[in-house]
Amino acid sequence: MTTTLHRRAALGLAAAGLTGLALPAAAQGKTKPIKVAAIYTVPVEQQWVSRIHKALSAAKARGDIDYKWSENVANNDYERIMRQYSEEGSDLVVGEIFAVERAARRVAASYPKVAYLMGSSFGPAKPNLSVFDNFIHEPSYLTGMIAGKATKSGTIGMVGGYAIPEVNRLMNAFMDGARSVNPNVKFLVTFINSWYDPPKAKEASFAMIDRGADVLYAERFGVADAAKERGVKVIGNVIDTAGQYPGTVLASAIWHMEPTIDRAVKAVTDGTFEAADYSPYSYMQPGGASLTFDDKLVAPETVALVKEKEKEIGDGLFRVNVNDAEPKAG
Repeated sequence: MTTTLHRRAALGLAAAGLTGLALPAAAQGKTKPIKVAAIYTVPVEQQWVSRIHKALSAAKARGDIDYKWSENVANNDYERIMRQYSEEGSDLVVGEIFAVERAARRVAASYPKVAYLMGSSFGPAKPNLSVFDNFIHEPSYLTGMIAGKATKSGTIGMVGGYAIPEVNRLMNAFMDGARSVNPNVKFLVTFINSWYDPPKAKEASFAMIDRGADVLYAERFGVADAAKERGVKVIGNVIDTAGQYPGTVLASAIWHMEPTIDRAVKAVTDGTFEAADYSPYSYMQPGGASLTFDDKLVAPETVALVKEKEKEIGDGLFRVNVNDAEPKAG
């Protein structure tokens, strides 16, 4: 859906400070290190959250921020923790509010002197709530090409957490990439309705392998374990787990939160922070996403094909479709 992509790109101008919005109270300029707090609903080891934690930890190591966080925060406790960090004098609060949108936005409106950067399915809110998302659909498409070339059975299994836009768009891009090189490929699709339940993801994967899948898409932890046990290949998502599963992980679409975090931290420090959509900083061009693959497992002709498409993306000659609809088997 190119309209969605165009909307995201336009909103990305706001993240670059190119809008005419009035600066909020949060944009007063700060002395390094600024105080940053993060709120996570899952363990920091979980794929998605680990990328945010990694970027914030790097900013702390540079001396740009003081950083503290809370993990495994229940949805019904999110508002309390968000208010607590805001009251404690945090300059920037980072988190993910997909399940608590209304409550989190009320908190942000109550503390105009605090900057907020939140993972969200919706847009920014003036004066001080910016949003981001893991738009790694471009490398997801490329991993789909690798999977489409690798499957011998013609059946690929896909295990996701929840059927929400943030997950759907990556799975759809993957499927588009696979079909581009293998039009007859078939997909099995399962959502486990959890962000962190490796045993459930593993069982769902076993069921797909039993139905003929010889390549699996691991949107959640647990899928690679099933692939390793049954001797099939897997495509990773968000993080690179090839080291833990040698000979099993064909490729991964990697999310890099550093471009997003670094821009937000700089904006708060400089006194230029405003409500904006930071999602475009997760694209490949600004370094927010990348492709990794095992050249011992991926055929040279496939590597050449994927590299050519990757260059087209970088040169602006190919645009990966953004499709937030729930992916269907078939």
